[in-house]
Order: sequence, then C-alpha cells, then structure tokens
Amino acid sequence: MEPSESKALTLPCAAESAEDARRLVRTALHTWGLERLADDGALVVTELVANAARHTRGRLIRVTVSRPADGQIRIDVVDRSKTRPERRHADDLAECGRGLNLVEALTARWGTDPLPFGKRVWGLLEGGPAA
Repeated sequence: MEPSESKALTLPCAAESAEDARRLVRTALHTWGLERLADDGALVVTELVANAARHTRGRLIRVTVSRPADGQIRIDVVDRSKTRPERRHADDLAECGRGLNLVEALTARWGTDPLPFGKRVWGLLEGGPAA
C-alpha cells in the first residue's frame, strides 16, 4: 500500500456525524493494517467533529483520514468557520472544554490550517511501522 492514500466523507455538521467519522477512521486503519491506532483515531475524530458541530454554523463538514507515511495517520476535519480552535483548561466539573486537550494528548501533533472558506483542524497519529 502506498503512503499518502486517503479516504474522505462529507457529513452534516452535527455531533451525530461522529459515528460515521469513527467508522471511516476504523475502516481506513483496518484497510491499511494500522488497527493499533484505531481507538486513538476514533477519539481524535470524535473530538474534532464535536468541535466543528459546536462552533461552526455551516451545514457540512469534510472528514479525511490519510496515511502520509508508514506508521502515520492524519485526521482532518474541514468546516466553514474561520475561527481557530483554542485549548481550554476545564475544571473537574466542567462538561466541555477538554476536547483539544485530549487531541493534543493522543496525537504527535495537531494544528489548524486556514482555508479561503473556513479552516482545517488536523491531528497526526504515529504508531511506528507495522509489526
């Protein structure tokens, strides 16, 4: 399998889309023999979809999972908002505000790319070469 292959879905900009996004990530990782990254990938895409659903007014989001190199997975969520996400420090009783902290903990790195019509928020997972 060639690195840089990708799979993508356009989904409604709604928290419920996280289920389809998780399925996309798990299917891609299974296809690429990277099941060891599936749980972390599912959590990362869930948080990125939830943030897009909570903070953008667009109707659709685009979720892409790609393999830029052996042992690396990149998860992108594109939405129509130009507002960059910010990590917050949530207290123990807060019901939200931990999503990007979780993304940061699970990924090798993450970031935001501005686009002419919105932004792309991404996370890179690294799992080393297949065993």
